Amino acid sequence: MAEIFETQVVNIGKNADEFLSEKMIVLFGENAPEELKNYCYMIRVTQVVGEIVPGATLYLGGEPFEITAVGDAVVKNLGQLGHITIRFDGSRTAELPGTLYVEAKPIPSIAIGTTIKIIK
Repeated sequence: MAEIFETQVVNIGKNADEFLSEKMIVLFGENAPEELKNYCYMIRVTQVVGEIVPGATLYLGGEPFEITAVGDAVVKNLGQLGHITIRFDGSRTAELPGTLYVEAKPIPSIAIGTTIKIIK
């Protein structure tokens, strides 16, 4: 197994949990635009090493989620801006280019310091 990406949550916008009811979270690097900061889980921008593909695993804290679909812009956006949306709905088709789709399971609690990893 190879680690493709790893980062930590460094800040949480006051409205970031508003998207949980829609089974999604928004990640953005520390340089998120002011108008978006309140809606994001801010992460350290780190390099993506390799390709993110369906069948790989996203770890949110210690909780594994199978990746089911990957938007065309996920690798670029994640590596350059730290900005993607993660949808926890199990979609097998990537409808939006900046969205990573994972299996439909409850979203664990996310706090400052929570580790986010992608392993293939």
